[in-house]
Amino acid sequence: MQTRSVSLCHGGQLGYYRHASSSTGTEMGFAVFVPPQAAQAPVPALYFLAGLTCTEETFVIKAGAQRLAAELGLMLVACDTSPRGLNLPGDAESWDFGVGAGFYLDATQAPWAAHYRMSQYINVELPALIESQFPARGDRRGLFGHSMGGHGALVNALRHPQRWQSVSAFAPIANPVAVPWGEKAFSRYLGEDRSAWVQWDACELMRQQPYPGPILVDQGLADQFLASQLHPDALQAAADASGQALTLRQHAGYDHSYWFIQSFIDDHLRHHASILLAR
Repeated sequence: MQTRSVSLCHGGQLGYYRHASSSTGTEMGFAVFVPPQAAQAPVPALYFLAGLTCTEETFVIKAGAQRLAAELGLMLVACDTSPRGLNLPGDAESWDFGVGAGFYLDATQAPWAAHYRMSQYINVELPALIESQFPARGDRRGLFGHSMGGHGALVNALRHPQRWQSVSAFAPIANPVAVPWGEKAFSRYLGEDRSAWVQWDACELMRQQPYPGPILVDQGLADQFLASQLHPDALQAAADASGQALTLRQHAGYDHSYWFIQSFIDDHLRHHASILLAR
């Protein structure tokens, strides 16, 4: 692991790091905020998955989460959104596929399958690295994200509930099998057989087996992608069908930006803290 920089922040430390990933076969970047409480004992870690075109820097710079994380005693971890530097055919032709758009799944189709293994990365490799190099508890992890990352948080928590004790999302791509972003990515990463897609769709997974804890989702009603890409109504219908404990909050006037995330980040941190810090 290479340390790129470390800065004091709200009594804790914010650092940027790189490491050689066995999941992607590339170097991956990540950011970690270590709260001051970690000087006394390991603390729960809350992992954030960012949206299309973002990097490991986006959340820690724009969301304004460190102040309350320091108060609550939560470690924050943010990773990149895809492998980089591979120069695979077509991986940089559009902003919603390939570089910056890994969709937090494990690809099965060539040439993506060898490197686009973001689910393996966030569920296994990155937590193992964090828990070996930082004072993070191995039994208390939370997962949340925005847009594509909201999809990633919901899907990976539903697929691996034993690994993630808490989950939430901002404006997630809730039903990717039914929207252009998901169809474009899934057809290339997973192939044309749509039966393989449902295992990476939060609505389909929730109908099969609900997550064993409460889920918080916030959605802005002025979001420019609401009708075409996000479909929170489908997520609510899946929760109603399966009995999933879902709090879906819809906010008039808010768009898809990090100004929206800043406005409600404290609620998400407290949601995770209420579970991860419970005795």
